[in-house]
Amino acid sequence: MDTTEGEPPPSEPEPRIIGLTGGIGSGKTTAAQFIEESGFPVYYSDIRAKEIVNENEVLKQSIQELLGPESYDAEGLYNRKMVAEKVFGNPSLLQQLNSLIHPAVRDDFEYWVRRQPTPFVFKETALLFELGLEKESFRTILVTAEDNLRIKRVMDRDGKTYRQIKSVMEQQMSEKDKMKRADFIIHNNNGIETLKKEIEQVLQALNVVVKQ
Repeated sequence: MDTTEGEPPPSEPEPRIIGLTGGIGSGKTTAAQFIEESGFPVYYSDIRAKEIVNENEVLKQSIQELLGPESYDAEGLYNRKMVAEKVFGNPSLLQQLNSLIHPAVRDDFEYWVRRQPTPFVFKETALLFELGLEKESFRTILVTAEDNLRIKRVMDRDGKTYRQIKSVMEQQMSEKDKMKRADFIIHNNNGIETLKKEIEQVLQALNVVVKQ
């Protein structure tokens, strides 16, 4: 159908956002990779945040103003170890740092979403509920697993001690609270094949909802 002269052609609606989250050792990233292999775009928030602190010059300047020039090394790369030590035990400083990084990641995500050709996209983030991002999501998915299994996975993967991992888990929102908020819950306790089947079921359910 021809459009009226001077009138822009109708634009495709933006994809709906599916929030994907899970605590340390839950298998959230593995689930995201399976979703991506199924043909759906996935935005990896935590990975992009690590890239954006090196790419975004305005953000780099703001971080240096907050934490000092040593927050970047001689090559101009984000000094993750130094920053972590500086904000550790200082909730106010950590909040100020997050208030710089999170908006930059949000802008990057919104730019990415507008360029996706699918009816829905996935936003993988560890802090979906902590940051209130479920309000911006059409549906939310929580990947969860038993605590002891999560701890073992991280010990095997990262070589961290039981106490180190337990400390991280205690700082995160409880699984019980996340489960109350999530639209879909994937229990990742029984291996890769079971995880894949659960993801397939969620994708089928989402396809039905989006088409309604």
